[in-house]
Amino acid sequence: MADNPLLKDSPVGAFELPRFSAIKPAHVEPAIRYLLEAYKQTVETIVAQGQYDWDHLVMPLEAVGDRLERAWSPVSHLNGVANTAALREAYEACLAPLSEFSTWMGQHEGLFKAYQALKESPQWSKLSSAQQRMVENSLRDFRLAGVDLPDEQKQRYGEISQRLSELSNRFSNQLLDATQGWTRLVTDEEELAGLPESAKASARVLAESKNLQGWLFTLDFPSLFPVLAYCDNRKLREELYTANITRASEVGPQAGAHDNGPVMEEILALRQEQAKLLGFSTYAERSLATKMARSPEEVLGFLKDLGKRSLPQARQEFDALQQWVEETYGLTDLQPWDINYYGEKLRESRYAISQEALRPWFPAPKVIEGLLDVASTLFEISFEALDDVETWHPDVRFYQVLRAGQPIAGFYLDLYAREGKRGGAWMDGCRGRRLTADKTIQLPVAYLTCNFTAPVSGQPSLLTHDEVTTLFHEFGHGLHHMLTQVDVADVAGINGVAWDAVELPSQFMENFCWEQAGLAKIAGHIDTGEPLPDEMVDKLLAAKNFQSAMQMVRQLEFSLFDFRLHHELEAPKTQDIQALLDEVRAYISVVPLVSFNRFQNSFGHIFAGGYAAGYYSYKWAEVLSADAYSAFEEEGTFNADTGRRFRECILEKGGSDDALNLFVAFRGREPQVDALLRHSGITEIQ
Repeated sequence: MADNPLLKDSPVGAFELPRFSAIKPAHVEPAIRYLLEAYKQTVETIVAQGQYDWDHLVMPLEAVGDRLERAWSPVSHLNGVANTAALREAYEACLAPLSEFSTWMGQHEGLFKAYQALKESPQWSKLSSAQQRMVENSLRDFRLAGVDLPDEQKQRYGEISQRLSELSNRFSNQLLDATQGWTRLVTDEEELAGLPESAKASARVLAESKNLQGWLFTLDFPSLFPVLAYCDNRKLREELYTANITRASEVGPQAGAHDNGPVMEEILALRQEQAKLLGFSTYAERSLATKMARSPEEVLGFLKDLGKRSLPQARQEFDALQQWVEETYGLTDLQPWDINYYGEKLRESRYAISQEALRPWFPAPKVIEGLLDVASTLFEISFEALDDVETWHPDVRFYQVLRAGQPIAGFYLDLYAREGKRGGAWMDGCRGRRLTADKTIQLPVAYLTCNFTAPVSGQPSLLTHDEVTTLFHEFGHGLHHMLTQVDVADVAGINGVAWDAVELPSQFMENFCWEQAGLAKIAGHIDTGEPLPDEMVDKLLAAKNFQSAMQMVRQLEFSLFDFRLHHELEAPKTQDIQALLDEVRAYISVVPLVSFNRFQNSFGHIFAGGYAAGYYSYKWAEVLSADAYSAFEEEGTFNADTGRRFRECILEKGGSDDALNLFVAFRGREPQVDALLRHSGITEIQ
């Protein structure tokens, strides 16, 4: 086992990094089982020796937990960005033992009592606030893992946890397979009228890679979206929309091939059963046990209040679109596959600007340079690319983050869509910050992943402004992970942060894509390097809140569906899930609906991610981020003191204190919703 590469890191400067090329599927399960057994032995030894202070209880557990995380993190990451059949099988083989271990650990009465003893000991008052927070979170999590349950119920809790882990992975795999299982080859260029040259070039390159003649389109977002937004061919738009909205369902062009319907049914039933085992009425109540919001009523009230404020304007925006389309194009039956297309036409008509027209000013290298410049200016840090770091793909780069010339963190940047990589954009931890037994600091390392259009024919990838904001969003998560100054792993960075506050730094960073001072750093023409002309800046800013109320109610639709699904339905069948979604849409949606819409079957955030009964967090945290950014509006976009205060009060503190306390420390008061409505251009209509 000593020669298993999963148990060895690669020293690079100040970092101990994974050896990705050495990770083979055959290495995975033996290494993980070995580490789990070592972890169990450590737990039993610690509990038996009876010395329940920080150095003898928490520190050794943190060390063995970090060793497991350092082995599992690259495997989990590769499963998402370089998926193969063999790796998927190896990954899945570890899910059961990992789930079993998590349940065993969470229900270990001896360990639970050891943590209780630490809290009741004379040492408690001498622990730092971060250390106390970690212990209190651990005691809460023991109870949420069923440590207090009778043995029979404990066993059932464990069985459910293991099954949920398997089902979540199955949902994700079936969604990936459905996404990659459908393509559309176009051989007549006339069918692509209106499609930008960049999109056609990417489609041609993809076709050539498959030894096909013509233009090949997939359901990956960089391939799908340009067709929906720009292609004049309404039939082709309908075809791609239908294939996308029916992914992993019982209808559509792949009907039944990767159907997530039964998976959703079982996930929801098991979540409710597990929540009731723990004494909660619903899974939504269980979800809120680790969040800022205090009750389901508070969440639903928050969402409905935003809906009440936004829906009238959203209806006006849609009516204006519908009227304009009828007057301009004579089309009276606007359909879902028309919304993006005619929305872009109306945007161009009103503001003489489009996402596509902006691409030449956002070449990826310039955007990255500007992103790092923005972060450097705000937070008194700098960045350096390291070329001797091994990655999982030639497109991936590694950067170290420095303060006063000294490394404090690092991150991998993986920007482009490719086969075997799941869609979307995300940040994840590779290494967490912690104080080791020899009193050195393990530096945090992040994975930052997007799915933009890859460079074509030696030219840099040209990003839309929407993609630029996505990159800033994920980088905000990365900064939260990397700039932490907390040395206790479980509350360092994004760890221990209430889920409905974790989006604060990410949504906060998006604001700098809309400020002239920020745009000056991130925009430069691909050919000349010239900045975005003032005229285009004015148009971009004027168009910022175009159909913003429609976008708001769309997110509220997802949030209400998710929360009500986990609060109102006990063991729903697929038709019950569909009926609830239809009911929510009837209440909050303003766009046309089609009977074959199976959005829920691809809602990975809540069925394969961490957002179950928590998708509302995006809007909840957006209130925090908008209000936080208003301080920069008041004091100056790149005001050094404001940036330092945000870094010290929010980014450096991680999960070491209550999220509301940290916000108040930065802002001087509790958050107010007005800034979100103002930033979104939403005016309440009486």
